[in-house]
Amino acid sequence: MTISTLLVDDEELVRQGLRARLAATRDFTVVGECSSGGAAIEAIARLAPDLIFLDVHMPDASGFDVLKAIEAPTIPRIIFVTAFDRYALRAFDVNAIDYLLKPFDDERFAIALRYARATFSNDRTRAIVCTQVGPDACWGTGPTFRADRLAVRTANRIVLLRISEIDWVEASGDYVSLHVGKKVWLMRTTIGAIDRRLAAHGFARIHRSTLVNVDRVRELRALACGEFAVLLHDGTEVKLSRGYRQSLDQVAGGIL
Repeated sequence: MTISTLLVDDEELVRQGLRARLAATRDFTVVGECSSGGAAIEAIARLAPDLIFLDVHMPDASGFDVLKAIEAPTIPRIIFVTAFDRYALRAFDVNAIDYLLKPFDDERFAIALRYARATFSNDRTRAIVCTQVGPDACWGTGPTFRADRLAVRTANRIVLLRISEIDWVEASGDYVSLHVGKKVWLMRTTIGAIDRRLAAHGFARIHRSTLVNVDRVRELRALACGEFAVLLHDGTEVKLSRGYRQSLDQVAGGIL
C-alpha cells in the first residue's frame, strides 16, 4: 500500500525536512507541495492525496480553513505540523491523526508515521466491511477516522492520553474524570459526549455517571435489584446500575 502525501507549509525548510524524511520510507509518496492554504485547497481537489502534512498558520488561510473549504468526500487524513501547541485540542476535534510540534526529531516523526499506517490499515478493513453492509452504514459526511487519543488541557500543557489506557470514566459536574492507573485527569466535557467519543473504542456506559473500558473488566458480581458490581483489573469496583442492564453483555465481552 502506497500512501500519497501532500505537504502544506509556508516554510520551505520545513517542507524540505518532511520530503527528506518521507523519501526514506517505502510506503509514503509525496505527490505535491504547497506554501499557502489557497494552493492547498486546489491541490487537494486535483491530486486527491491520502494524507496531508498541514501547517496551521499560513499567510492566506489557516489549516483549519483549508479543511472547511474542501468537500467532505475528498477530505484526506491530516497530520498537523505547527509551532503552536494551543491548537492541539481543536486538531483532535477534527480527527487529526497526529499533531507535530516544530521542531520535531526523527523519532517523533516516526511515531506520526506509525499512527498514519495504522489509520490506513484500519480504513482498508473498514472498506471491506462497507462492501458487505453498504456505505451509508460505514461512512459519515465528515472525516471518519477517530483519533486513538484524547487531548487533555492542564494548567500549562496539553496531555495526550491513549484511549486504550483509560480504565474508567466518571462524571464530575461540567467535567469528566479520566482514570488512568493511579492518575486522574479532568477533561471539560459531558459524560454523554465522552460516551459517544469512546463507544467505538470498547467503552460501555454502566451508570448515568460511569463508563468502563471493557478490556479492563476482571469480574462481575450480582447485587440486589438487578445491579452488578464491576471489578476492574486494578481493584477498582464500580456499579452497573439496573437502568443500564442492556450494557451487561457488552461489559462481559459478549459471552453471556
